[in-house]
Amino acid sequence: MKRATLALSLALAFAAGGAQAAAPFVKSQAPGVFRMMLGDFEVTAINDGTLDLAVDKLLKENRPGQVAEALKHAHLGLPLETSVNAYLINTGAKLVMVDTGAASVFGPTLGRVLANLKAAGYSPEQVDEIYITHRHGDHIGGLTVGGKPVFPNAVVRLDKRDADYLSAPPAAGQAPDGVQLAAKPYLDSGRIKPFDGATELVPGVRAQPAYGHTPGHTVYVAESKGQKMVFGGDSMHVASVQFPDPTVTISFDSDSSKAMPERQKLYAEAAAGGYYLAFTHVSFPGIGRVKAEGKGYQWQPVNYTRLP
Repeated sequence: MKRATLALSLALAFAAGGAQAAAPFVKSQAPGVFRMMLGDFEVTAINDGTLDLAVDKLLKENRPGQVAEALKHAHLGLPLETSVNAYLINTGAKLVMVDTGAASVFGPTLGRVLANLKAAGYSPEQVDEIYITHRHGDHIGGLTVGGKPVFPNAVVRLDKRDADYLSAPPAAGQAPDGVQLAAKPYLDSGRIKPFDGATELVPGVRAQPAYGHTPGHTVYVAESKGQKMVFGGDSMHVASVQFPDPTVTISFDSDSSKAMPERQKLYAEAAAGGYYLAFTHVSFPGIGRVKAEGKGYQWQPVNYTRLP
């Protein structure tokens, strides 16, 4: 009888202990970091977070229902949770950052670049150069936090057509916008160095004009030991729609008549060359290749792999 009572007590104790020890939900993602080698260069994708976008209102579809149909085919809904990515290129001689995320410009679901940069094993002080694809807030906002520069040793490079906007005086009665405020400390210290069109920036990395999304929208090309990656900025917004149909444009374009052929050219050359593309708004890490398929392209995400 005593043994039975003891066994029952132990069983109840274990049952109660098991219930109390149930693991809570973590409710957060792992650090948004992905790393790969490109020849002798090391490329690190850094996620800034995600942003919900009403892409059915923003994309200029070519037939009614095109966007909703494409999203449904990809098992996606509305609003579309959209990645915002930045990238590091470590050439061995320079640590280069492509775009900086949004910081606080677009609300609390973004602004994780700095934390993820540190999770990737780097400090902001180590960044030598920052290459901005264009002047929109989700690409340039992360230059500052609370009005102070995040990257104290970095030189900021972007096409002069967009750089001119950063230093333009606001309209009468208006304050500088978030993008101008983000750039101000770097302007004040003379660390924004515009370029004009196609330019080699550091050995193995060059700027290539892709005007249209903004007047100075630029893609950056990294090449090492025969391997190539093009950082395409906003040459893509919604992969499930614009890869199958690259003629679909978005209302964020300053000139869609220029942005569309630049996008088509970028995809066609990447498909023919078989090299990597890296996009700000393709689901993290946003790196992959494209394969021609009908009148459009199929996106082939990068394979997860160990580093040598």
